[in-house]
Amino acid sequence: MTIDGDAAYQVLLARDARFDGRLFVGVTSTGIYCRPICRVRTPARRNCRFFDTPAQAEAEAFRPCLKCRPEIAPGPGLAWTVMDASRTLAVQAASALDASAANGDESPSVVALATKLGVSDRHLRRIFFAEHGVTPLQYLQTRRLLLAKQLLTDTKMPIAQVALSSGFKSLRRFNAAFVGGYRMNPTRLRRSSKADRASPAEAAAASDDAPFTVTLGYRAPHDEAALLAFIAQRAIAHVEVASGLTIRRSLRPGAIAGDTTGAAGWLEVRFVPASSRVLLSFAPALGPASGAVIAAVRRWLDLDAAPSAIDAALADLPGAPGLRLPGSVDGFELAVRAVLGQQVTVAGARTLARRLVERFGVDVATPWSDVDRTFPAPEALAAAPIERIAELGIIRSRAGAILSLACEWPTLAPLIALGGSPERLVQRLRELPGVGAWTAHYVAMRALGWPDAFAPGDVAALKAMQRLFGTASAREAEARAERWRPWRAYALLRLWNSLSNGVTT
Repeated sequence: MTIDGDAAYQVLLARDARFDGRLFVGVTSTGIYCRPICRVRTPARRNCRFFDTPAQAEAEAFRPCLKCRPEIAPGPGLAWTVMDASRTLAVQAASALDASAANGDESPSVVALATKLGVSDRHLRRIFFAEHGVTPLQYLQTRRLLLAKQLLTDTKMPIAQVALSSGFKSLRRFNAAFVGGYRMNPTRLRRSSKADRASPAEAAAASDDAPFTVTLGYRAPHDEAALLAFIAQRAIAHVEVASGLTIRRSLRPGAIAGDTTGAAGWLEVRFVPASSRVLLSFAPALGPASGAVIAAVRRWLDLDAAPSAIDAALADLPGAPGLRLPGSVDGFELAVRAVLGQQVTVAGARTLARRLVERFGVDVATPWSDVDRTFPAPEALAAAPIERIAELGIIRSRAGAILSLACEWPTLAPLIALGGSPERLVQRLRELPGVGAWTAHYVAMRALGWPDAFAPGDVAALKAMQRLFGTASAREAEARAERWRPWRAYALLRLWNSLSNGVTT
């Protein structure tokens, strides 16, 4: 994409948060690149170069600002949109590389990636460069270095572990890449980060036995109240608690895609609206999976959303600006909960989920007395007789659907990976007994963060649309919903929120 430099400079002058994460400025006089909201002294126009992504800036030898921290900026936003085939492939390739960086995987072969996408490696390199302005390996290297910078800045994770968590398989290679990209070694960055920690809270967070805490950014506005209320209403006792601006929850082993630690754990998120940031803390046992945890939480809280575009498209619907699409950090938990919620109230589904946790969950140590068990693992439910599930008050057909989900989860889980196809996930879920179109679309909407999901036949949505627009049938409602593309999932949330009670899960 060609950027209009003069227009981009006006964004910089205004510190316009709408462009945070979608525009970066490299300053030729310093060799530093910044987010458009950076509060340092505004550089002269003649010294500014503008980029769509950090990878483009770093490919031109700019290094990230230590003040505004490009590594915590929100992502570009919409992952599924109407675009030509080449752009779609380029976006899918970037999503695969994002997942590789988050999971700390070995460098994927471009040939293997191209084969997976069904194109030649030459074609993939060409369309990737045309869309992203860098090669696939340059893109991946930037993602890894920025994750390493975030862990070095925010945590006391050993530098060798930072290297492994960021996808570098040797400390020597990590040090060489870091010095080559940022012109300082990791130890120097860590020292400068420690010097910036001034408050007692930050000093406590740096103690050796403390959990890992990292900072995540998002674009304002953010309707934290609506998001937290949604999560609080559906929170499963013993597993999750949402109050004030904080959410705390447990994690079963392997709950987060890409987490190979095999450890149970916990996490806490706390919104800081004044600075458009979230403070994420998680169990030290999850440290090796830091990248996967960060990616999962960003999707869970929809931190990469572009609220100005969404709010403009949904102007005919009631609701405060900055609505977010609540995701999930445990796709299996969400899928089971969606089955439990078929044709029952939110409170009813929560009660059934609590019974499942009490019978099949596992105790876990957390800093909080009210978060003390994990959601059942797929293996635990797959091994359970259907009678043991049904006697919890779950009708037999839904108990059978839960068993099917648990047994098939090894093949379903990869479809919920970062950048997964919602259509493929819906199709696969609908092949399972007891999983209909509504359930499959709901799971895809929240597990993948699918912004254009619109669960067919949703009773609450139809009721809200009849009240608001006088629609007389499901066909009329679906026709009206076409005007909300590609943000129909957010429209669905606004419709649900317009009702005092609903039957959604």
